This record gives sequence, structure tokens and C-alpha cells, in this order.
Amino acid sequence: MKRSRFARRGALNRDAELIARLATGLAASASRIEDAYWESRLDAAVDKLLRTGNEDTLNVALDHLFGANGRAYDALADLIESRAEGGVLGTGGSEFDVAMFAAPLLAWSRFTIPSGPLPAGTIAAVRTQLQAHVLAADTRLALADFLYSPDQLPRGFVETWRLANQLAKAAADNKEAHIDPRQLPETTRFISDTRYLIGAVVAPRGQALFRWQEEDASREQAATQWSAQGGSSLQPLFTGCALDPLLPDVYHAACRNADQGLRTYSLRAAAAFLQTVLNVKPQKLRAVVAPFHEERLEEYRVGFTLADSSQVVHGVVWPLLGAEDESTDCIGQIEAALEDAGIGSVIVLDQRFPVEFCDDCGMPMYPTPEGETSHAELPEDLPQAPAHLH
Repeated sequence: MKRSRFARRGALNRDAELIARLATGLAASASRIEDAYWESRLDAAVDKLLRTGNEDTLNVALDHLFGANGRAYDALADLIESRAEGGVLGTGGSEFDVAMFAAPLLAWSRFTIPSGPLPAGTIAAVRTQLQAHVLAADTRLALADFLYSPDQLPRGFVETWRLANQLAKAAADNKEAHIDPRQLPETTRFISDTRYLIGAVVAPRGQALFRWQEEDASREQAATQWSAQGGSSLQPLFTGCALDPLLPDVYHAACRNADQGLRTYSLRAAAAFLQTVLNVKPQKLRAVVAPFHEERLEEYRVGFTLADSSQVVHGVVWPLLGAEDESTDCIGQIEAALEDAGIGSVIVLDQRFPVEFCDDCGMPMYPTPEGETSHAELPEDLPQAPAHLH
């Protein structure tokens, strides 16, 4: 997945040098014909590295281009993602396009947001809604029988490619793919978080994979129908949770959309959560927003207090994503989201804070109205709530 990088010096090995040269050629191309030339060779080189599990070479090439040629870096990152999440099945006249997709689900709860193995009934219901509202006609589908948390998503391009291949083989047979929970890490509990349904869709070469590629549909229609019907089929699994299903899409794009959506969703969820557990209106809450830096600006953190108190009772991290930096108007986006959530008062601090965490529990420290940092701690006389707060 495309991400911010710090360029690292060092000689490129032969494979990384080839990848970087092909990506540079693609970035400089001035025609579709030349694009096809570079892409076909870059596809073959990247596919070889994915098959052999050579993640390091891919990252070395990306790190080199990040500092040397931004356009080539973007071209290579896009191509690696596309090769990791999809491709072509079969040979000759029986070729099929295949793409791994993700259906992100934004959720918040005072209790535990579910993850792990999916019941057969839920898989069947989700399959029906995906085929009705998201996938094109005459496609085949495989779903992983596991509800992923962010901690459990594939780490890196090679792991993504391996999962995509497992799902592609299952989709060719129009059946589900079994995921062994023992191979995945535990889920960290948060008040608001994302869950992912992951699957693969297969169609004859050159035909539509998704509903919005067909003439009588659009992304907006698919999103509305999936949110309503897909959300209804999933709600029994999310008992005690607020649920907001996002439009399923190819894997890396869906994950980026989920990261973007979760930032605003977490602020709205914080207002709703505090209204529930503290029995106060959002107008009686105050939010303190501040930038947190390491070598550069990494994130904003929002500490929530009662209007007449300096004690931080909840916190939300707003990470910078992609190419965002200090020139991006994240403060404006945060203020707008807090206003929409009904928060009564917002304080924006200009001072720079270090990205620090509690030495004892490892959780983030949040800004206070006095310009210091503090734990987010609910009053002790409340019912038990999850210990980890965004």
C-alpha cells in the first residue's frame, strides 16, 4: 500500500535496479503505446518478485525512487499494488480477470467490536448482497471466512499477493476460502475501528467485475444499496455496535478509503460514546486539537474533556495519510467534523508536541487545554468500558 517513506541510501541490487529503471521509463512515457511497453516488462519483473517472496527488493526500489523520482515512485507503487491484488487466471481462450477486494466496515461500541471467523449464515447473506449490489453479472465470488481487524490484514505486498491467490483459486470454483485464525495476530480493542470483509471476484477477460462498470449502474447507487442491504445482513453480527459499511472496492483502494473514513468517523463516534457513558450533550464537551511530531508532522491528536474540566476523558488520533503534510488543511477537516458532531468548544494548540506514549501502558498521550499531555481516562464510577481509546 502506498505510504510515506524516508529515503534510505544504499546500492540497488540487480533486480531493484531493473525495477527502478522500468518504472522511470513508465513515468516518462508520452503515449499509451509506450506505456504498454514499459508496463508489460514491469509486470513480469514485479510478478517474479512476488512469486519468489522478494519483498525486500520491491521496497528497496520504492525507497530509492521515493527520494530520486516522485513520478516513478507513484507509477511503481500503483503497479505493485495492482499486481499484488489481481491478475489473470488461465491461459489461451479461457482467461479470466481476477481482483481481490475489501468491504470496509466502520464501527464503534462500548463493548467489543467483533472480528474472527464468520458464521456460515453471515457469509451466505453477505454473498447474496454483494452479488446483487456490488459485483457485475456473471462473475464468480470467493469470500474469506474471516472478519479482519486492521491488525490482521496482510503485511506487505507478498502477503497480499498470497492471500489474493488463495482467494482467486476459490473464486474460480465459486466457493469460500478458509482462513486459519491461528496464523493471525490478536485484535487490539478500540472504541471505534474498522473491520474488513475480504474476497475475490472473477470474470471472463475484459468483462466487468463490478456493478458500476455496467451501463445501468453507478458507484453512488452501489454504495447506497450496499450500505442499506449489506449493512442489514451484517448487523446481527455487530450486536451492540453502530455500523457504517463503506463501498467495497479493490483491496488497496478500499483500505485507503477506510483509513480516510475512519478519521472523521472516530470523531463522531467519540461524541456519541461520551454522550452515552457520561450522560452529557455534545455541547457540554470540549475538544483540544494539537500537532504531534517526530522528524516531521506525523499526526494530530484530539483530547476530549468536559467543558468545565481539564481531565482528558477520551482521545482520538488523526494520522496523516499518503502525501499529507503540514500544508494540508487537516485542522479545518477536524474542526468541521467536531462541529458536525455537535462538540460545544474546540481549542487548537499551535505548539509542537512529541509523539509520545505512556511508559506503563503504551497508549497515546493527548493534549489538555493547558497545553500539556495526559492519559485519556474515564471517571472511575462508570460501567466497565474498553481500556484502549483511539
